[in-house]
Formats: sequence, structure tokens, C-alpha cells
Amino acid sequence: MKAIKDSVHDYITLDPVAADLLDTRTLQRLRHIKQLSTVRLVYPSASHTRFEHSLGVYHLADRALEYLGVDGDRARHLRAAALLHGVGHGPYGHQTEEVIRRRTGVDHDELGDLLGGTDAGGVLRAHGLSVDRVAAIVRGEGELGQLVSGELGVDRMDYLVRDAHHTGVPYGTIDHERLVRELQYRDGALVLAEGNVQTAESLLLARALMDATVYRHHVSRVAGAMLERASERLLESDAGIDVERFRRMADHDLLVALREHVPHLGERIEYRDLFKRAVWTDLSATPADVVEMDHGDERAAEREIAALADVDARDVVVDAPGRPTFTEAGSRVVVDGVPQRLEDASELVAGLRAAQRAGWRMGVYAPAAETDAVAAAAEEVLGVRAGPIRD
Repeated sequence: MKAIKDSVHDYITLDPVAADLLDTRTLQRLRHIKQLSTVRLVYPSASHTRFEHSLGVYHLADRALEYLGVDGDRARHLRAAALLHGVGHGPYGHQTEEVIRRRTGVDHDELGDLLGGTDAGGVLRAHGLSVDRVAAIVRGEGELGQLVSGELGVDRMDYLVRDAHHTGVPYGTIDHERLVRELQYRDGALVLAEGNVQTAESLLLARALMDATVYRHHVSRVAGAMLERASERLLESDAGIDVERFRRMADHDLLVALREHVPHLGERIEYRDLFKRAVWTDLSATPADVVEMDHGDERAAEREIAALADVDARDVVVDAPGRPTFTEAGSRVVVDGVPQRLEDASELVAGLRAAQRAGWRMGVYAPAAETDAVAAAAEEVLGVRAGPIRD
């Protein structure tokens, strides 16, 4: 069996299916998609790729299967799904996910149509595996789907420890070996065994801290919002790039296309000449209708703010994320012999949920020279209270 040296898990041993999948163009493309997209503009060492992450998810899935006693055909399909779980990502991963979803109605974990006609699909069929079964697992369906992408899934375990390792921050450190050892199925649901409330809490705490310091860092938020607008304008331009071609690009493909066809934003992203925060408000300072804005509302607000501030409409970006959610609180852990939702078994969850709400921010971004005018216009258009910002 083939073994690969990994910076997080040491040696990862591949089964014959994984070894053949690894050589497909479908998986090799992930070498050219960074795991942390615009976060690497904040943490320069965060240059790891979705290819590395896919190997890590495969490794943890293999370990979990051993402890769960799952083998044979089910295990072979699960391991293949773990390795392939990220191939549906477009360039810059999650940063372009909404752009793709709005035009196709397809999420990155919808692999059925994507896999069927690829070299990866051919490898699966050659090894007697079902493309549809693998795709269903990636979508999170059934018992095995929970193991890949559920609240206690190995996808989350790997990206937390890997992202912490490469950014150099200590907050994502988790005992992933204990986590996979303590997984079990109860009535079809993936749970942590008795005595693991603190183990589950550590996963939630790591996610909350990484969210605040890494995933939602304000510089990454600004760059990500600029990238989304630039991608939309690319698809609306006469560049001849449709959404199907767009979603199969690698990071460098998109950067080149943006530099050529949307230079106003593309060059700024490439050289980290980013917009600054004109407005940066928490939930208490943001009207409810602004919190609930959809994509169309954001674009309309950008045009209105730009007109009022007398600046180029391309120089205003409104970034209103959805209300904070904490799906990990639904993780299940056995307490006194009965599986319970972690939010019912742990007092820590309420505090983490409150901290997540306190960390929510709505932003309006513009070039440095325009922030004062844009802030004043945004206060009038959005009804927000824009206080001073330390950039």
C-alpha cells in the first residue's frame, strides 16, 4: 500500500482505490486551490491546499472506520467519499461558493453530475464502486455521510487542526485521535461515547476560537467580499467564461481572469491593495432589516450608497453575513447511557453561542480615500450607527 508523508498526520496509507483516485485530474486540481483562500492574506504561512486536506479527511475516516468496526464494501465507499469530498469546490473554495450556487442552484457537495463524467468517476467504476453511493455520502446522507460531513465529521476535525497548524495559531488544537476513537452509532446517529462531554466541548471551543481569529478576520472578510463581487462581474462580462467553466477553475486561473477582465478589483486582490472598512457594526448597532438583507438587497444598497457618496459604484461593497448559527451545538454525546444534544449537556455551549453573537459584524468597504464619504452615506442609507474603526 502506498504511504504519503503529511505535515499533520505523519504517514497516510492509501488503499488501491485512493491511490488511483489521487492520480486523476479531478483530485490533482485541488493542489491548486488553497484551503484558506483569502485568509492567507492575513496569515502568510497558510498556504496549504484542499489536496492536503482531502488526504487528511481520508486518513481520519479510515481511522474512524477501524474503531467503528465498519469494513468491506461500505468502508471502501466511505474512504472514496472522504478523499473526494472537496472536488466540488470552485476557485478560492468557500469564497466563490455563493456565486456558483446563485447561478446553478448546486452546492459544492453535490457531486453526482460532476463525478459521473470525470476520470475520478471512471476510477470508482473500475474498482466496482458506485458513483451515486459515493456522492450520497459526500452530501451527508445516511450513517456514513455523518462521518464525513456531520457535526462530528472528520472533515471538521481535519480542517481545524490543519488550519491551526498552518496559520500558527494554537486555537484549533484538538485531540482528533480521541475523537475518532470515541465515535459510535446509536439508532443511526453518530455520537460520542459516554464520558466525552469535554471532548465534544473542545471541538466546539476550537471552532469558535478559529472562527473569531482566523476564518472571520476582518481583512479576510474584506478580501472575500471583493473577490465575490469581482467574480460576479467576470461572469457578467464579455470574457466568455460561463459558470461551468468558472467552477472548474483553480485559484490562479481565476486570478488571471480577474486581472484581465475585472482589473479594478482583480489587481487589488492580487497585490493585497484592499478596500478599508467604512462601517463595521455589531448586531446591536445594525437594524434588523439590514441583518436580513439578501444578495439583491446588498447590491441595491451598494448602488445607493455610492450615488449618495458620489463615488464609483464599483468602490462600495456591502457585506452583511447571515445571523450567526452554531450547528455544532447539535452534536450528540452519550450521558448516563442516553444520547443527548451537546447544548443540553453542556453549560459551555450557551456561552459560546453568546460569544458568537457578540462577534457578528456587518461591514461596508471602500478605498481608503473614500471611507469617510461612504461611511456617512451608509449611515443614511442603512440606518446604522458607524462608530470609529481601528484599521
